[in-house]
Amino acid sequence: MRKIFQIAFGLLWMGLILTSTGVWAEERPTKLVIGLLPGESAPTVMRLNEPLRAYLEQRLKMPVELVVGANYAATGAALRFGRLDMAYLGPVTYILQGRKVKLDPIARPSHPGVGPTFKAIIIVPADSPAKGLADLRGKEIAFGDPASTSGTWVPQYMLWDAGLAPGRDYVPQSLGAHDAVALAVQNGRVAGGGLSQPIYQRLLKEGKIDPAKVRVLQESPPIPEYMWTLRQGIPPSFQKELQQALLDMHDPAALQVFRADAFVTAQDSDVDVVRRWVAAVEKAASL
Repeated sequence: MRKIFQIAFGLLWMGLILTSTGVWAEERPTKLVIGLLPGESAPTVMRLNEPLRAYLEQRLKMPVELVVGANYAATGAALRFGRLDMAYLGPVTYILQGRKVKLDPIARPSHPGVGPTFKAIIIVPADSPAKGLADLRGKEIAFGDPASTSGTWVPQYMLWDAGLAPGRDYVPQSLGAHDAVALAVQNGRVAGGGLSQPIYQRLLKEGKIDPAKVRVLQESPPIPEYMWTLRQGIPPSFQKELQQALLDMHDPAALQVFRADAFVTAQDSDVDVVRRWVAAVEKAASL
């Protein structure tokens, strides 16, 4: 009996040592799985983020896999349930998923001149008579994914701020992606559309949207940038390693897709202003 007690005590003591040194408690994953939102087609999103994947694979010395979700909610849920290790979440996706489980934001892109912010816009056909958002009353307006910050929630907040509630004052159309919204407006299928300003500018630059057929009706206030967010259970030591890898990233090709000159640290309070906008949109939807 004494010998059994000594063995049990020894195993317990070894477990405490291993836990305190992180051998068991902080096991480094063998592969990093990253979730990306389908703001555009999956092949486009994968192509644009390949330099980032290659950088992280080389920096972390482990395989890195990119996964584009079927929609924004799917990406957020996959992170929440641990099927992803890290995901690039917009403020609204982060807020909605964060109501169900604690998530850990670690970094966000910062841009020359404006810092870690971006904007949404509402566009109309170039020949539209609309001079302001109130002129879209009674019209069909296109949005992106239902959980998209700049594709749905912020444009709907802008319309609410102009006195227009969805369903009551305009007919919302959910088209799933920013490029689909821009094309719907260009082709005159809807009276207006909400989308990300950076994506709109890139669509113009790449010739996918004709600048003679669309125009910006209104810009949003600055929006806190998307955040690289970790699932629960990532060991603290690896959290720091991931965060530092992003903060140290200076590869122009990897930063280009984010229009960033660097990544900076992120924290939950960064999106507090968006929480207020979300509350306003939820109120508008209940009317």
